[in-house]
Amino acid sequence: MKRKLFFVGLMFSLMFFGGVLEAFAMSEQELRIRALEEKLEALQPSSANGKPYNAHGVKKQGTKKPYYYKKGFHFESEDGYFSTNLQFRAQMRFSNPGDGDPLEPADFTTDPETSNFELRRVRMKIGGHGYKPWVKYYFEIDLQPSKTFSSSSANASARVIDWRIDVQPWEEFGFRIGQWKVNYNRERVDSSGRQQFVERSIVNSIFTIDRQVGAMIKGRLNKGTYFDMRYYAGLFNGEGRASDNANNQMMKMARIQWNLLGGDLKWRQSDVKRHEKPTLQIAGGYAGNKGPCTKWSSSGCGALKGFSVASNGTKFDIEQYVAELAYKYQGLSIQSEYHWKDIKDTESGVDYKLKGSYAQVGYFFNELNKSIPEELELAFRYAFVDEPDSSSLTQENNREEFTVAANYFFAGHSNKVTVDYSYLTLDDASDNRSYNDNRVRVLWDISF
Repeated sequence: MKRKLFFVGLMFSLMFFGGVLEAFAMSEQELRIRALEEKLEALQPSSANGKPYNAHGVKKQGTKKPYYYKKGFHFESEDGYFSTNLQFRAQMRFSNPGDGDPLEPADFTTDPETSNFELRRVRMKIGGHGYKPWVKYYFEIDLQPSKTFSSSSANASARVIDWRIDVQPWEEFGFRIGQWKVNYNRERVDSSGRQQFVERSIVNSIFTIDRQVGAMIKGRLNKGTYFDMRYYAGLFNGEGRASDNANNQMMKMARIQWNLLGGDLKWRQSDVKRHEKPTLQIAGGYAGNKGPCTKWSSSGCGALKGFSVASNGTKFDIEQYVAELAYKYQGLSIQSEYHWKDIKDTESGVDYKLKGSYAQVGYFFNELNKSIPEELELAFRYAFVDEPDSSSLTQENNREEFTVAANYFFAGHSNKVTVDYSYLTLDDASDNRSYNDNRVRVLWDISF
């Protein structure tokens, strides 16, 4: 007992003398500054609820020390009213041959075969909330878009690809304004950093409506029940990323999503987290636009093979639909879409009809055999596109994709390696021939 009392007394003595030494070590100037700070704090008005205010009666915000969490670096005011998440992402890829999807006979026969290292996506993401937790903002900068060796260096300049504000005071109703990948179909809205394969299917570039500038209402109804629903409806310029409208009409979009089993699926692929309960959703979407474009991408307004971007701002009247299914349960993920697209040339009066679909499945076989690494996922995808022949738009071509993939997740989608192999075919109507090609790609996707 005496030893314990002696030890406690010794500790208090050391703390006391340490404080005395610290006080003597402080310079006279430091002591004056500290005394002045104490006087200023005493003069500050205080609020009824004890929240601190500055000398002007404005609530002190302060800033918590930044720390790293799942979305990168996180900064937040002490009162929680303002926050910012900062994240950097790099997607490094090797592919052989080339990297794009072959669309016409020349892509299979005369294009030079290349082996290519590519910084496919190098991006900075900034998002958070302000004033209220349900007022959120987000923008994303693509720091180094890829280009061909013969393209202008301007084609690889940095660009803002997303900027948006979400206001969601109630789960049942909210709205979004800005520029983003419109919530039309799952495969496109799924981030390129949250995919099951190195790249999206051959369906994507034909049917996506991609990034648009506009406004949208959205919400979730009957949460947690068998009638759990999400809805999206919006109006957009219709000319793609960072573009003004070419006419006085707007792109229209609507999507209705039914979460049959009462659970919601995030916009991402692979069941990395292993859903404990089966989660199933089906959805349908519509998009319509009258303008100069027949396709869209992250570069903006574009043209399908055989078409060109029109100088007439109302030349192409497009209507398209999508039916979609997604399912996840204990390491198993299934995802599929079926698309229809009708392009009417308002000058010639000719209608062009396109359709396409993909279906993919992935599974962590560790769920069946524990000797298999739990970070390893195997996946398969099939896709097809029926579209006008690029040299004779009155005839129809058929393209198909067969892809197998292996993913190894070091830290979920935030740090993963993907290897995939594709067998790609084209049945060309204009020369009545079939073509095929093989492609291997390796990807390392990492976020900080």
